[in-house]
Amino acid sequence: MATVNVVIKHQGKKYDVEVDTSATGELLKYQLFSLTGVEPERQKILIKGGQLKDDTDLSKLGLKPGQVIMMMGTPGEGGGQIVRPTEKIKFLEDMTEAEAAQQAGAIPAGLVNLGNTCYLNSTLQALRSIPELQDALAKHKHTSMSEIPQLDITNQLKDLFKDMSETQGGMSPFTFLNALRVTYPQFAERSKKGPGYAQQDAEEAWSQIVSQLRQKLRGPEPAEGDTARAGSFVDKYMAGEFSSTLECNEPEAREGGEQPTSAKETFLKLNCHIDSQTAHLRDGLVSGLTEKIEKRSEVLGRDATYTKTSRISRLPKYLTVHFVRFFWKRDVQKKAKIMRKVTFPHELDAVEFCTDELKKALIPVRDKVREVRKDEEDIERARKRRKKNHMLDGEVPGEKKEGAKKDDKKDDKKDDKKPAKSADGDVEMAETFKTEAEWEAEKEAALLESKKELNALIDPDLRKDEGANHSGLYELRAVVTHQGASADSGHYTAYVKKTGPKDPVTGKIGEEDGKWWWFNDDKVTEVTSDKIDALAGGGESHSALILLYKAIPLPTAEGVME
Repeated sequence: MATVNVVIKHQGKKYDVEVDTSATGELLKYQLFSLTGVEPERQKILIKGGQLKDDTDLSKLGLKPGQVIMMMGTPGEGGGQIVRPTEKIKFLEDMTEAEAAQQAGAIPAGLVNLGNTCYLNSTLQALRSIPELQDALAKHKHTSMSEIPQLDITNQLKDLFKDMSETQGGMSPFTFLNALRVTYPQFAERSKKGPGYAQQDAEEAWSQIVSQLRQKLRGPEPAEGDTARAGSFVDKYMAGEFSSTLECNEPEAREGGEQPTSAKETFLKLNCHIDSQTAHLRDGLVSGLTEKIEKRSEVLGRDATYTKTSRISRLPKYLTVHFVRFFWKRDVQKKAKIMRKVTFPHELDAVEFCTDELKKALIPVRDKVREVRKDEEDIERARKRRKKNHMLDGEVPGEKKEGAKKDDKKDDKKDDKKPAKSADGDVEMAETFKTEAEWEAEKEAALLESKKELNALIDPDLRKDEGANHSGLYELRAVVTHQGASADSGHYTAYVKKTGPKDPVTGKIGEEDGKWWWFNDDKVTEVTSDKIDALAGGGESHSALILLYKAIPLPTAEGVME
């Protein structure tokens, strides 16, 4: 293969190009496409007084080393985004197992079932869907002098997640499981039906693991001015706060001068209580915010019934919701399962469960987010429609057809004419219409302003709390499911929403494809979002037990807020 190095000059920039003289002009154009982002059909390469054609034999051009060749043309819609890779391309077969596992779209690692440990496997997969948790664990250092590292749940979770990130196969969580059983002996209970260990409740495993993380895992160093929950990772990102009022139901207590009491308390999950009236997640959450309790009344000198009413005064970035499906059935001496179907949304609006003070801060942001989203959807639909029309007309986006140029000249001549006059001498006003491109440009300018307004609407005090939800809106990221009739049997799995590819330069996450990973122990399968809708329950099939919601990222003028 004979080659020659030439210089391509385009829009003031010079590119050193190694040309294969045995190839055609089309191949050279694709080389320049990778350098400039200008599509081959939009390039005009001037050489020997003429324009390079696709079928030109480059060997007949007599190219000289260092020869300067002029190129004209601009990228079409989206074409400017294509640039030469900054790193040498590495093929999948040449990668190590760890490198292959970290590529965009790679199948994540599953977890081997070590004997009725599906409850743990599904819990760990759901927790692993929190990227901030993975980052915090990677920086965690075991500091306890009184505890053996191998028995430290937080330290073992760090090692397990690291190992899982370096393989696409099934990992054995044996060391972590051993640490969990030593710390919480309930998970070492032996099966009464045969050899091996008993099945456990995934929600209990979730709660105990999160409790350990709350004690030992520190979050990232707080930003300047962020004083809220600066220590514990869990308190910063996963803990909410209730403002509660406790009032005696008996008139005698109120008549005796007993006043309602108020208090604030931390919560790590919201409970969705299920009864005969519960059909949707909202019904169960509302029910869980009001409860009846028995306690001693000092005024009455005896036990009395009280009503505890709670409202959320802080929403965390990651909100855990627990469907309270299991209850103790005395006649059979085991936990039974409530089979009722309870639907849940992919996007949760939690504003209605909040205190009036928090609502005041969240509602303007929430409403503006919805307005911005609608504008973005309108622009995207218009862009797709315009692109489709160009394709139907056989046009290249951004260029005019030859016939159109003639028409433009005719239109210009028409524009030069004086406005027509009516019979009574008045000037007739011609009706003007905006092109789709002009309409789109105006909408994009208005959208930019809306995003700036949205950023200004965030409450200053709430903005300082980086681990909180600033809009009240959540998107579903993970689901732990249970199949069977009781917590002592059946099977647990997890569904985790796929994230978009990560930009190696900016670190930002790209657009998602709406698919989910289904973790069935060490078997990992890609599924569509309609599978999630089928997890509402209604029988012994897989039903949602734990939902993990993440605060939606807020759009800004530069992109999105993390």
